[in-house]
Amino acid sequence: MNLRIVRPVLALAILVTTALPLMAHAQYKVLNTYTVGNDGGWDYLTADSTARRLYVARSGPQGALYVYSLDTFAQVGKIDGVNGHGAVIDDSNHHGFATSNPVTMFDADTLKVIKTIDTGGRPDGFLLDPVAHRAYILSHAVPNVTVLNTADGSIVGKLDLGGEPEQSQLDGHGHMYTNLEDKDAIAVIDTNSLKVINRYDISSKGGGCAGLAMDTKNGILFASCRDKHNMIILNAADGKVLDVLPSGVGSDGVSFNPKTMEAFSTQGDGTLTIVKENSPTSFAVEQTVATPPGARTNTLDLKTGHLITVTSAFGPLPPPQPGKRTRAPMLPGTFKIIVIGK
Repeated sequence: MNLRIVRPVLALAILVTTALPLMAHAQYKVLNTYTVGNDGGWDYLTADSTARRLYVARSGPQGALYVYSLDTFAQVGKIDGVNGHGAVIDDSNHHGFATSNPVTMFDADTLKVIKTIDTGGRPDGFLLDPVAHRAYILSHAVPNVTVLNTADGSIVGKLDLGGEPEQSQLDGHGHMYTNLEDKDAIAVIDTNSLKVINRYDISSKGGGCAGLAMDTKNGILFASCRDKHNMIILNAADGKVLDVLPSGVGSDGVSFNPKTMEAFSTQGDGTLTIVKENSPTSFAVEQTVATPPGARTNTLDLKTGHLITVTSAFGPLPPPQPGKRTRAPMLPGTFKIIVIGK
C-alpha cells in the first residue's frame, strides 16, 4: 500500500466529514426584496399561510388594506378606504377584520366589505382564536380588548386591561397573554370569563415591550422590548423570568417558529435578532441578521418558514419641533417587502 497516497486521501475524508455539520447549519439571510410602492405608513403584517396571502395595512389619507400573493408577492387586491393597523383572517369562514376605526369586516375571498363594527377605543393590534372563532381587537384606549364572533362580526365582550396592549398570544388552554407596553407588564386573561387574572411585572428587566411570541408546547413567552433593547423570556404559567437576551434598537414585533424553536425579533435599527430555544430552560442569541432600516414589524409564513418584514426608504430627518415626534419622511414609491430565510 502506498502510504503517500492514503494519507492525503484520509486527511481529505476527515476534512469533508468535519465540514458537513457546518455546511448543514445554514444561516438566515435576506432572500428577496420586492418593491411594491403605494403610499402611507404601516404597522402590522399578516401572513395567511393557508390561503397564501399577505395582508399589509397602509395608513394615511389614501389608507387601504393591500393584499399580496404569499408565493410571488405580486399584489392580488386591495380594500380602499381602510385606514387601519392590520388585519386578522379566520380561514374557516373566510372572514377578515381590519383594525380600522370602526373595524372593517370583509370577505377574504372577494375582498368585499361586509360591514363595519364600532368597537370603541382605537383599534390597533389583533389576535385570532381559530378554535373558538373569535377575533380579539386590541386598542390603546378603553376598551382595550373587544372580542368579535368571526362568523357574523357580533361583539362577544369587552375588557379594560388597565394599560395599552401590543402583541398578544393564546396558550390553547383558556389563557391570553398581552404586552402592556406602557405598564412594563404582561397581562394574563381568562378567555372564558374575559377577566384579567394575573399581571407579570417585568419592569426590572426591561420596558416598552411591543412584541410578544409564545412557544405554546412548553409555555414560554418571548417579549421583545424597546427600553433596554432586549428580549425577556418568561414561564407563562407563573411569570418567572428564565432569561434576558440582547437585541437591537426599536423592536416592534416578534414571531416564534415551533418547527425550528426560534423566536424572531425585528428592530427598526436594521437588525433581526434570532433567539434559539435549546430547551425550555436554555436560550441563546443564534444570529443577528442585517435588514434595511425601518423594518421593525414582521410576520411568519409557517409553510415556508420565511420571515417577512417591510420598510421604505426615507429622506433627511426634519428639524425637531416642540411637543412633536420627529420622523424622517418616507420617499414615494420605495415601500418594499423583505423575505428572510435560509
